[in-house]
Amino acid sequence: MPYALCDFTDNLMTALEISAAYLADLLFGDPPGYPHPVRLIGQTISLLEKKFLQWTHTPRMQRLSGVIMAAAIVSGAGILTWATIRIAGWVHPVFSSVVSIFFAYTTLATRNLYDEPKKVIRALEQGDLPLARKQIGFLVGRDTDHLDEKEICRALIETVSENTSDGIVAPLFYLVIGGPPLAMAYKALNTLDSMVGYRNDRYRYLGWASARGDDVANFIPSRLTALLFVLSSFIVGKSGRGAWRTTWRDGRKNPSPNSGYPEAAMAGALGVQLGGKNFYFGRVEEKPLIGEPERSIDRNVAKESLRLMIANSLIAVIIAILVIV
Repeated sequence: MPYALCDFTDNLMTALEISAAYLADLLFGDPPGYPHPVRLIGQTISLLEKKFLQWTHTPRMQRLSGVIMAAAIVSGAGILTWATIRIAGWVHPVFSSVVSIFFAYTTLATRNLYDEPKKVIRALEQGDLPLARKQIGFLVGRDTDHLDEKEICRALIETVSENTSDGIVAPLFYLVIGGPPLAMAYKALNTLDSMVGYRNDRYRYLGWASARGDDVANFIPSRLTALLFVLSSFIVGKSGRGAWRTTWRDGRKNPSPNSGYPEAAMAGALGVQLGGKNFYFGRVEEKPLIGEPERSIDRNVAKESLRLMIANSLIAVIIAILVIV
């Protein structure tokens, strides 16, 4: 195969390989217990951040350590992926293709982004609010111990919209332009941001580079995700015009330079209002209101957000395949 040597300047995946990786994600999702590369990245980050926090005690040194940690994790993930595929290519071109598909599959999260929110919805349908709070707590960073059903569903819709970008559109985007090495480097950066990219006392300086890098990496994918939600709205019978209007009006309201766009598109498509009061580590944080409260947020609206996510995912992979072809 022409990309068996994994030259970074080549298009590393064929349409067939992208399709195979996407189907593998739909079939297998993220099984617990197997050596998932992103889990290994997370374990490495956890080890390094503890060491750096022990060794550094000034803002300047923590920020420098954060830059070193981010550079090492991101470049290491990309280079190791590249090297593994290259070595597989020396064995046999077909083996190289299989390894490429495996790495690409591990960067995608459509199945997981459907299965995990469904656990929350099932708990609500069973009337088990404590279980629903526990399940949503696995998906969001905010405090969930005292959320009512409406707030649980709001948190679910917000995380589904944001993670459609992080877990589906962005990986496909980087798979198309740089193959598995670039997509895995992106996942490493995204994992860094999710673990240390907080503006709290512990990570304010150590996580600065990871947070800023993630902002840059998601700039284009987040906006593509919003556009795909507009298209998805027409497919699943929601308000495409509302999605477009709300994205244009409210996408920039969120303090994050990226997450507001998918959230605004989702809010407009569903006719609900997102944002508002959240608690993080016991401290209240007011997020800008996004969208109009044309409907009350409940478990049925949460289910609709999953249908939008699935439609978005299908459109994204079709576009990725067409771009490669």
